[in-house]
Amino acid sequence: MRKITLYIAMSLDGFVAGTQDELDWLIQFPNPEQTDYGYAAFLETIDTTLMGYRTYEVVLGLEETFPYANLTNYVFTRSTSRGEAPYVSFVTEDWRTFVQNLKQQPGKGIWLIGGGQLNAAFLNEKRIDELIVHVMPVVLGSGISLFEGLTIEHTLQLTSTKSYHNGVLELQYHL
Repeated sequence: MRKITLYIAMSLDGFVAGTQDELDWLIQFPNPEQTDYGYAAFLETIDTTLMGYRTYEVVLGLEETFPYANLTNYVFTRSTSRGEAPYVSFVTEDWRTFVQNLKQQPGKGIWLIGGGQLNAAFLNEKRIDELIVHVMPVVLGSGISLFEGLTIEHTLQLTSTKSYHNGVLELQYHL
């Protein structure tokens, strides 16, 4: 069965984006080694992405071209009136059934990109197999939580840690 990994960065106070979806805080501190924090190696292990519609809109604004064009991409949305879009398929059906069927298909790993509400829904339904979070040395004070709206307590098993010279911490958990 394929594995779903939530691979993400968050602020020290647990936010994945600012209140207006801003991400500029991710690059505001020094990175003299120009490290990618294992991103390229992680991309080699996956062939599918999952994201919420709001995250999809943010991703579209990050680069001139869609950054995951070489992957199979699913965008979860409550709206049934979304047209077609390049490089993505919109999912309006029951997400639990969709994900269960997807995990049964052959392929590499599946990357849960986010956002916070989707992360919380996946965690609550025990659909995340692995969490790799990069804790950035910045405090935002407010924004979109890693698990937006989560109301159920979950215990995770820490499997590895790595620290970078610029203060970024990589924490890996199995659920």
